Amino acid sequence: MADTFTTRVIDITTGSRETVYDLTEACAEFLRSAAQGRDGLLNVFTPHATAGLAVIETGSGSDDDLLAALHDLLPADDRWRHRHGSPGHGRDHVLPALVPPHATLPVIGGRLELGTWQSVVLVDTNVDNPDRRVRLSFLG
Repeated sequence: MADTFTTRVIDITTGSRETVYDLTEACAEFLRSAAQGRDGLLNVFTPHATAGLAVIETGSGSDDDLLAALHDLLPADDRWRHRHGSPGHGRDHVLPALVPPHATLPVIGGRLELGTWQSVVLVDTNVDNPDRRVRLSFLG
């Protein structure tokens, strides 16, 4: 069987607070139609200069811990040369160097191959832009 490539863009509203937004179910839903039981790779990409993607545990405080760690590493203060937007917005433009805007994950039998506690999340510290896009692409 020839390899197939399928892609879809989903729109996410993250709101006016820093957030870790769980994309796992959206990925699973996409794979149900795109992978149709096949093995392959899922690429998740967000085309934003101020957001990233991570694979972490959610729901037990890890998402808040991640935001706290990013606050420690990238404080929202006036040290940044990139100065438009909210105070400290320059740090949002540094975020993708630490939390990249892409992730490629294995798909086995049409299902995302994650560990027991792993989730795919959008990490968004930019309170100036609540509207995000995420592209899901399956190759299999």
